[in-house]
Amino acid sequence: MNYAGIDISKYKHDICVLNSFGEVTCDALSFTNDATGFADLLNILSQSNQDEIRIGFEATAHYSLNLKLFLEKNGYSFMELNPLLVNKFVKGQTLRRTTTDKLCANAIARYMLQVEYKPYPASFYHNYSLKSLTRLRDRLVRQRSGYLVRLTNVLDHVFPEFKPFFGNRFSSTALHILSNYGSPEAIANMNSRSFDILRRKSHGNFTMDKFVKLKSLAKNTVGGWNDIFKIELETLFDIYTQIDGKINVLEAEITGIISEINPPTLSIKGIGPISAAIIVSELGDIRRFSSPDKVLSFAGLEPGYFQSGTSEFSGRMVKRGSSILRYTIINCCRSMRLHNEVFSTYYYKKIAEGKPHRVVLSHMAKKLVRLIYRLETTGALFNSAIQR
Repeated sequence: MNYAGIDISKYKHDICVLNSFGEVTCDALSFTNDATGFADLLNILSQSNQDEIRIGFEATAHYSLNLKLFLEKNGYSFMELNPLLVNKFVKGQTLRRTTTDKLCANAIARYMLQVEYKPYPASFYHNYSLKSLTRLRDRLVRQRSGYLVRLTNVLDHVFPEFKPFFGNRFSSTALHILSNYGSPEAIANMNSRSFDILRRKSHGNFTMDKFVKLKSLAKNTVGGWNDIFKIELETLFDIYTQIDGKINVLEAEITGIISEINPPTLSIKGIGPISAAIIVSELGDIRRFSSPDKVLSFAGLEPGYFQSGTSEFSGRMVKRGSSILRYTIINCCRSMRLHNEVFSTYYYKKIAEGKPHRVVLSHMAKKLVRLIYRLETTGALFNSAIQR
């Protein structure tokens, strides 16, 4: 068996091949990240039978995508490695601090000799596309929240009474008013036709009393209004609207893909299409995890543990691994506490035991991960009458 370690970079990659005895059969060579370089790689790999070579490289986000597709197209399996584990392995082998791409390729090949070979699943591109969309959506959602904060800052100058009037949140009614009126003067001059539009938009929640009160607040506001604030408010709101529209487009695409895949996780009451898409895409091939505990570790949901001599204690969750996966699982637990009978019962049972809300959520997250692992590995669907 031969072991090929590849060090990934943006414009070129380095490869080193060892045999089962750790002897170098192909010293570290560089190949460019283009058709010519990939042809050179194929020539190197063809010196071994496809079932007699194991290929490994570190997870490097999108830099390794084209290489993955090329290897899959040509029938080669490969394993993606955790850079932190490779780095610890290297530090355990030498005290020298010299690092080059060629040395890294050799270290990856030697690391491959020490670990169980878990090749990446075939046809991974569909899952990669879903992960790209969900992560892009997450970035846009964070940006949208940032622009809402900036809008609040401007309103604090021009109409500080506006956001508290709406309970310190931007409801659809509040956003409609900002979009169509903007200035305190325009809001103060709203007429009965404006009220009819706002009442329909709020499904009757925006009453005449609220309408009159808002107009009064706008007329007597202590805020200052000028052309600079007008430009700033309009610009921020336009950017917010554009981002919000793109998020809606992404969510429609994500929902379509996850509905087509229809994973067992989607059958869990309280987990919507977007959350299911994030969970499924971040976990990838769940069979690469030998137990639910490995999934907890991957999401950073496991508690820290320290033991030395007579000292021993467990701490908070480590919060390493996929932050978007961890955030989504915790948010799902908040929703399932209200909409899923199994998890609602579990939540109040832990509360009755005297555990704080946040601690109970971490327990729910572990229970949810175990459930997802069981459903995804067996292909079964969620059944509240059975799975308690």
